[in-house]
Amino acid sequence: MPSTGLDTAVGVSLVSIAGLAFTYYTLWVVILPFVEDDHPMHQFFLPRIYAVGIPLVAGFTVLAGLGAFITMVMMKKKTKTS
Repeated sequence: MPSTGLDTAVGVSLVSIAGLAFTYYTLWVVILPFVEDDHPMHQFFLPRIYAVGIPLVAGFTVLAGLGAFITMVMMKKKTKTS
């Protein structure tokens, strides 16, 4: 089944957002520590503590959701077989 124009637009926008997020995070974590503290570039980025905190919270949320989903599926399967 060929993709529609909407599918293509959604795909391009998701890839673009992911690319921008990757570029922003890379600049924030890899390049910014080597830039002087009084440089105007620092105003576009959050404090460095968030560079670790945001991925940590996001990863924990994904793992907790995955664990809850697996638990729910296993409980449903157990009640069907009983």
